Amino acid sequence: MNSSTLSEIEDKINQLSYDEQLGLIERLAHRLRNSMMEEQNLIESQLVAMAADPEIRNELRKIEQEFAPTEMDGLEKT
Repeated sequence: MNSSTLSEIEDKINQLSYDEQLGLIERLAHRLRNSMMEEQNLIESQLVAMAADPEIRNELRKIEQEFAPTEMDGLEKT
């Protein structure tokens, strides 16, 4: 969105009453929180799907086996 559009929006907001501006801010904050939660849920579901994917699990086992000899390097296994 370009700066002239933002300026127009700001001018329109300035024409609203205090209560209308506050209500608008609350609606925008609610919408942003919901969008953020939806994005987090999507990422979480993708991670769950990846963790359950047999190909990914197999690749992780291979990596574990490859680095198994380095477990004795003084680091604790978590």
